[in-house]
Amino acid sequence: MMLDDKQKNAKKQWNGSMPSLQERIASRIPARRDRAERLVKEYGSEVVDTVTVSNLYGGNRGVRLMISDISHVEPYEGIRFRDYTIHDILSTLPKTEGAEYPLAGGLYYLLLVGEIPTLSDALMVESEWRSRIELPGYVFDVLRSLPKDTHPMTMFSQAILSMQRESIFASKYQSGKLKKSDYWKSILEDSLNLTAKLPSLAAFIYRLKYLDGTFIEPDLDLDWSANFAHMVGKSQDPDYQDYLELCRLYFLLHADHEGANASSHTTHLVASTLSDVYYSCSAGMNALAGPLHGLANQGCLKWILSLREKFGGVPTKEKLEEYALETLNSGQVIPGYGHAVLRITDPRFSAQLDFGKKHMYDDELFQLVNEVYEVVPNILSKIDKVKNPWPNVDAITGTLQYHYGITGIEIYTVLFGVSRIMGISSSVLWSRILGLPIERPKSITTNLLEDYVS
Repeated sequence: MMLDDKQKNAKKQWNGSMPSLQERIASRIPARRDRAERLVKEYGSEVVDTVTVSNLYGGNRGVRLMISDISHVEPYEGIRFRDYTIHDILSTLPKTEGAEYPLAGGLYYLLLVGEIPTLSDALMVESEWRSRIELPGYVFDVLRSLPKDTHPMTMFSQAILSMQRESIFASKYQSGKLKKSDYWKSILEDSLNLTAKLPSLAAFIYRLKYLDGTFIEPDLDLDWSANFAHMVGKSQDPDYQDYLELCRLYFLLHADHEGANASSHTTHLVASTLSDVYYSCSAGMNALAGPLHGLANQGCLKWILSLREKFGGVPTKEKLEEYALETLNSGQVIPGYGHAVLRITDPRFSAQLDFGKKHMYDDELFQLVNEVYEVVPNILSKIDKVKNPWPNVDAITGTLQYHYGITGIEIYTVLFGVSRIMGISSSVLWSRILGLPIERPKSITTNLLEDYVS
């Protein structure tokens, strides 16, 4: 969507007189550092959590083990970005004129700075991205050199890692002239440089993997999210404008999910060694690629596709209930249902369901998703061990992308990663601002554990 006069004026105002993004963040650092120092000084011996034997053998699920102000999951509200719910995000962040959904630049500003942006603030970030959007030529060479059957997530992680040579932080750190208190400034530059390129990178990976392998140049009049729709090759489609809006929504919803989830914690762990944003985010994407994490969206769509194939369309609720019970009785799960923390329908699912009802209500796959939502929670709620019978975000994301012709389903986790890097890079930045140390928990042998508990 082209910038209108109001947006151009806002951009011009920022270019002329408003504080830079670095200055906005810098103004918030003293108070945030003071809070951290006070907590350690006055309450350093306070016990925040306990670890049980079940925790040790259960992946430390639910154990409070790190600080991240970027996002937090409330069981009965869902994800909060900087304390703002999904509803707050969608209704409060600034939008381009006529758009349904907000600018990703506004969300990134919120994650980085910690306050709701104005339109000028959001356009400032979009302008920063626009000036850093060009992919290095060698990235195309790296991707084209990979075998044709390489998974898109391998391509994505490899491409990010290949750009590590561009790291401003790594270069300045190696020079020996970078003060510890200034680490964050170079991290910010790296974060902006990397995030700026992600829609271009994801679009090219899709076209290389599933289409003709050509690269479509970004449209500098489009916002960051909408540019993916353009670069993946949808600009001539009759429903192009709808897909632009889905991209804006999708990239907002997946930006973070607490600091200790697998991909975020992996990034934090690697970054705690002072590895730069490229190393750290590449590592985080490797965690996201796991079937129990970001790859789950593929499994959800495959199950919906299998439903359509089995019934030749949308079955009655009675037949769907029978099929769901057969699935459960065979020892399988219903993909996309349940969540480790949430005890409600994931608000990110609800936001996409609303999108589907508006833009693709007659689509068979969407109707299946909607019908499963009406049937499955009632079945799961009758199973004692099921704590959350409601759908999570993965139950619908693939279906919406599939509707618009993005049928190479292995790309869905890459799109997840494009969004998630906004959150994890923000966390890396604030970890360096606060000077958090290298992460080094203690492990224990089985013999020692047995001695301890006996």
